[in-house]
Amino acid sequence: MRKPEDEYLEKAGQLSEEETERLLARMRSKLTRRLENRKMSVQEAVAIQLEIEDEELQEWRARMAEIRKESKKKST
Repeated sequence: MRKPEDEYLEKAGQLSEEETERLLARMRSKLTRRLENRKMSVQEAVAIQLEIEDEELQEWRARMAEIRKESKKKST
């Protein structure tokens, strides 16, 4: 399992309790198990989840841009 980047650790530390709970609820099972086994802190787990979600968002944006590009080509 990877270590969170400092940028995301900082972001995780600035989250409210409610925002932290929401991120914990969306965590993947592997991360959840590590947290339960105390192999990482809550802040580290939340930071990794933030990283994962940012990566997924970037991938989604790239796919949407490609879909829009192809859609424009077809309509032209």
